[in-house]
Amino acid sequence: MTLIVREMKLSEVGLIINYFHQSSPEHLNTMGVDPMRLPDPVKWQERYAYEYSQPIEKRKAFLVIWDSDQGPIGFSTADKIVFGQEAFMHLHIVNPDQRKIGNGTKCVKETVKIYFETLKLQRLFCEPNAFNIAPNRTLQRAGFKYVKTHETVPGLLNYHQAVTRWVLDRL
Repeated sequence: MTLIVREMKLSEVGLIINYFHQSSPEHLNTMGVDPMRLPDPVKWQERYAYEYSQPIEKRKAFLVIWDSDQGPIGFSTADKIVFGQEAFMHLHIVNPDQRKIGNGTKCVKETVKIYFETLKLQRLFCEPNAFNIAPNRTLQRAGFKYVKTHETVPGLLNYHQAVTRWVLDRL
C-alpha cells in the first residue's frame, strides 16, 4: 500500500467531521472526546472554510490527510499554533482495519515534516489521552520524547482528562 501524506484540501475536511460524528460513544471516550462538544457539521465546515481563507501564518488550525491507493486512512490536525515556534498535533486513523499495523508511525513521521516546514515550528507537542495506548506508542516510535502526564482539557472537543504530553524538537 502506498501512503501519501499531504496538506488536506478544504474539499476533504468532511473526512474529519464525519469521523467524529460517526464514531461510537466508546471510540470517542477512548480519545477523550465529549460527544456534546462536537460542533454542528455545517458550522464546523464553515469554521474550516474560514481557516482556509486565512494565510498560513494566521491560521488557528492546519490539517493533514493520510491517503493511500485505497483511499484516506486518517488525518492529523495542528492547533494552538504559534507560527514559527510551536503547535499541538492530533492524530487519527479513521478506518479500524488500518490501526495497529504501523501506518500511524509512518504517517506521523511524514506529518511532522509538513508541520515543521509549513508552520516554521521549533517544537511540536501532542497530548493524547493517557489511557489510549495506540497514539502514545505511535508518538514514541515516531521519535517524540515524553514530557509528563497531567490533567487538562487538551482540545475544544475534549473533556477534562489525564493526558501524556510528548514533544519533538526541530533538528
